[in-house]
Amino acid sequence: MKTKQIIKRARKLAKPFRVSKGKDFRLKDVDPNDTLEFTKEQDKPRAKEALTSGILALAELQDKLYAQDKWAVLLMFQAMDAAGKDGAIEHVMSGVNPQGCQVYSFKSPSAEDLDHDYLWRCMRCMPNRGHIGIFNRSYYEEVLVVRVHPEFLKKQKLPPKLMDKNIWEDRFEDIRNFEEYLTRNGVIVRKFFLHVSKKEQKRRFLERINDPLKNWKFSSNDAAERDYWDNYMDAYEEMIQETATKDAPWYVVPADNKWFTRVVVAAAVIETLADLDLAYPEVGEDKLKELAAARKKLLSK
Repeated sequence: MKTKQIIKRARKLAKPFRVSKGKDFRLKDVDPNDTLEFTKEQDKPRAKEALTSGILALAELQDKLYAQDKWAVLLMFQAMDAAGKDGAIEHVMSGVNPQGCQVYSFKSPSAEDLDHDYLWRCMRCMPNRGHIGIFNRSYYEEVLVVRVHPEFLKKQKLPPKLMDKNIWEDRFEDIRNFEEYLTRNGVIVRKFFLHVSKKEQKRRFLERINDPLKNWKFSSNDAAERDYWDNYMDAYEEMIQETATKDAPWYVVPADNKWFTRVVVAAAVIETLADLDLAYPEVGEDKLKELAAARKKLLSK
């Protein structure tokens, strides 16, 4: 399939899950088990084939992004545990040249992180021009886990008078302004929330416990966080409502079926790069003369 056809299909596939205006967004309107027109029994192989062709198209687009050296692309992934962030990143970006891609995973903040503002550690990892930067979790943890667990906020050394009832609204405003700043400086921001159901998360946790080869993936804290499920869903919903914009949209991707999740994420990334109208740099007259001279020299020996 030609790249133009893949891009056209990618736009169609990504569109239902893109949230550019957060005001009317409701998480309940997104079914974690949704697979659009794909059926698990008949179309799963077709979806995997679509992912393969998408990866090839993505590699071509990324090569142009790198050569053009004008834009940077930042992809951020947020999700509940076991939603498939790592697998989505691994599979979708498998064809991308590592030289033009940077991946960062943000765990609990270090002592050094806590001595700075909450955007600091992510700001240090912004992608270079011509590169794709991937954040596995991000500064959005500051309006998610920190909001669900207020005790974490107390460890951030903020002056007491700044920890008032408006702190979340203030942080949403900070984030919107920061992402607008990035956009104005040629950093394209795209955000993904992989929406897994509580039932499917339970199944994946049990799989990790029952399979010795997957035991390392499981933490008792993962199960403990399920007690706060409703709190997290409320936090995710408001986060998307407050920070989804035209220039920095969220893609709320159904995550109960990993094969479908990966196809949608790939489609969204392809759509993003295609919108940049990327092209290889034009070679000027001086460069053409240089190439001709080099060819002549090589052929003479």
